[in-house]
Amino acid sequence: MVRSFNLADFLTLGNGVCGCMSIMFAMRSLITQDPTFLYAAFCFIPIGVFLDAMDGKVARWRNSTSLLGQELDSLADLISFGVAPAMLGFACGLQTILDIIVLSFFVCCGLARLARYNATVASLPKNDSGKILYFEGTPIPSSLFIVIVLAYGVYCGKFWSFQNIPTDQNGFISPFKIAFIGENVWLGELKVISKYHIHPFVFIYAINGMLMISKRLRIPKF
Repeated sequence: MVRSFNLADFLTLGNGVCGCMSIMFAMRSLITQDPTFLYAAFCFIPIGVFLDAMDGKVARWRNSTSLLGQELDSLADLISFGVAPAMLGFACGLQTILDIIVLSFFVCCGLARLARYNATVASLPKNDSGKILYFEGTPIPSSLFIVIVLAYGVYCGKFWSFQNIPTDQNGFISPFKIAFIGENVWLGELKVISKYHIHPFVFIYAINGMLMISKRLRIPKF
């Protein structure tokens, strides 16, 4: 199968690798409590965006577009711009049950958006070179905006307060019990009902997800 891949397909695979690396580095940052790994996880997403932009250009330049490449591109995009940004949000402290539900909603919106694109791409208007004129809903790489905001928040101390860990009568309190709650997560935390809390920051994911699946919103493709 690998022998049937062209240059554009390898660029697409590179995009998928960036998404996988971002997820793994985000998990490693939680294990080690070292923000260096989290910054590395952030950096893989813009690299994936670059590779995602280049694979389409290379495919048209070499006239090597294929159904395999189209499906490969969607799967790689789901990892890099759907699952990975959601995992980065989790790593930054969006970890309550309600946060996880919203993050899952975001990933599902990205999945639905990519499926709709694959199902309708043949009917969308194109220019003389075969390039699609516009997207229905925001393209899934728009989640890069969320990643940039998260990275800025970590840099400015809006997330990740592992310093000055308090103690109780039994010794040190687990840093994870305080690092991702209340004032230690950007915009704080809201109590919804009983023991269920949500971090308002997570609504950025909900808004981005709804924009992706919008049918009326048309974004020109440059």
